[in-house]
Amino acid sequence: MTEAAPALPLEVIHRGWNTFGIATLTLPDGSTVRRALEDHGEAACVLPYDPVRRVALLVRQARVGPAFWGEPADFDEAPAGGLDGAAPEETAIREAMEEAGVRLRDLEPVAHAYSMPSISSERLWLYLAPYGASDRVGSGGGLHEEGEQVLALEVPLATLGDQARAGRLPDLKTLVLVQALMLRSPDLFAA
Repeated sequence: MTEAAPALPLEVIHRGWNTFGIATLTLPDGSTVRRALEDHGEAACVLPYDPVRRVALLVRQARVGPAFWGEPADFDEAPAGGLDGAAPEETAIREAMEEAGVRLRDLEPVAHAYSMPSISSERLWLYLAPYGASDRVGSGGGLHEEGEQVLALEVPLATLGDQARAGRLPDLKTLVLVQALMLRSPDLFAA
């Protein structure tokens, strides 16, 4: 699968891992406005969960966003990564293995959504995926050559449910996926 060509031209200011630029947006009345845009393509994110043991598999890694605000850089989130020309489902399965060492087979689509539509082009493909203890077949840890140092951890679903209800799941994609699983399978979150 190849990523779709952008429909909005971008006046590039910087090109690197991300591309930053200025886009001209046409408003409903026909007028135009210039807006800053950050583009790094599409990504897929998956929340692996074990329905028997009632746990979910998250990954902990250092993230610059929370550190910018003086919060701890270590951040727990669902495995995710850029499509890099692959299908969203393929990417979710690949990232779960690379980051968490878990083999996934069945993906349950949740949504495709935008993380920050006012400033970013990032389109996320979100999935849930059941797994069992025997599916933990890899070492995980991320890709060292990409500067990743990832720790996989299993978290009880009851704990994640409590965190979601209390507003203590700071990663938006993980929050959405936990809430989706809570709606689809509330029995998994009983203590």
